[in-house]
Amino acid sequence: MTVQTTDLGNQEYVYGPVPSRRLGRSLGVDIVPFKTCTYDCIYCQLGRTTNKTIERREWVPCDSVIDQVKANLDSKPDYIALSGSGEPTLNSKIGEVISQIKAITDIPVAVLTNGSLLWLPEVRRSLMAADLVLPSLDAGSDRLFRYVNRPHPNIHFGRMLDGLVKFRNEFAGEYWLEVFLLGGVTTVETQKKLLAHCIRLIGPDKVQVNTVSRPPAEDFAMAVPLERLKEVALQLSQEVEIVATNRRAYEQCDISARLEDVLALLRRSPCSVEDIMHGLGLHRNAVLKYIEQLCLERQARLEHTDQGRFYRALV
Repeated sequence: MTVQTTDLGNQEYVYGPVPSRRLGRSLGVDIVPFKTCTYDCIYCQLGRTTNKTIERREWVPCDSVIDQVKANLDSKPDYIALSGSGEPTLNSKIGEVISQIKAITDIPVAVLTNGSLLWLPEVRRSLMAADLVLPSLDAGSDRLFRYVNRPHPNIHFGRMLDGLVKFRNEFAGEYWLEVFLLGGVTTVETQKKLLAHCIRLIGPDKVQVNTVSRPPAEDFAMAVPLERLKEVALQLSQEVEIVATNRRAYEQCDISARLEDVLALLRRSPCSVEDIMHGLGLHRNAVLKYIEQLCLERQARLEHTDQGRFYRALV
C-alpha cells in the first residue's frame, strides 16, 4: 500500500531552536503543510487558512521528519515541539512521530494543538506518549467560537469542549491550556464567566493567557492592553501565567547572530516575511520569532502597503 503524502520538495520540517515564551528554547517540528488547519482563526500570525480540513493522513513523510530531528539533537533544546504551520493532529502518524522521537532522546516532547480534534478517541490515544500537551480555548460559547476560530463546519463548540475535558481525564502528562484573549471580544463580562466555567470543567495543570503580539490574519483582531490582561487572567483561573509578556526565553536563547542577519537584510530594503524566509533560508516560524524580537527592541517596524505587509529597519 502506498502512503499518500504531500510532496513539498526539499522541505525543512524541523527549525530552531527558537525562543518560545511558553517552552524556552524550542526545536520546532512541522508535520502538516503550511496553513493546513481545522480552524481559520482571526488572530493567526500565519495569515488566513488556505486548506481548512478535518482529513487526517500522513501529510508529510514522517521518516524524513525523524531524520531531521536526529540531525538537530545536538542543539539541546528545552523541548521538541510539534507545532509549526498548521494543526499537527491532522497528521495521522503523529503518535508514531512522538514515539520515535522519544526512542532517540530524553528531551521532552510537547504538542501545541488547537484541541479541535480531541473529541476523536484515536487522536487522544495518539498523544498519550507526549510529555506535555498545550491545547487552546479561545471562547466560552458557540457563537464566539465561530467568530474567533472560524472552524471547519464539522467541528462544533460542544464537541470541541468535550474533547478537551476527555483528554484531561485520560492524559497522564502535563496539560497546559492556552487562552487567547482579544480586545473587546473575549474580555467582556459574560464571556469571561463562560471561559472561566469551561476552564474549571477542563481542569488543566496550568492556564496560559495570551493576546495578539504579531500581525494577525484580520486587522480587527485587537490585542488586550497589559494591565487589562492581568486583571482578566486572574478572573479566569488562579493557576495562570501571562505568556504575552514573557521575554525570558529571548534572553536565555542566543539568537543574536540570526537577529543581525535579519536586520542586515531589512537595512538593504523593506522585506515581507516571505522575503526573509527565502533570503536567509529560514522557516516561517523562525522568521516570525526574530521579527517579533526586533520590533520589541524597536530595531524594526511593520508597515502596511498596497502590496502587503513589510518590515523596515529602524537602526
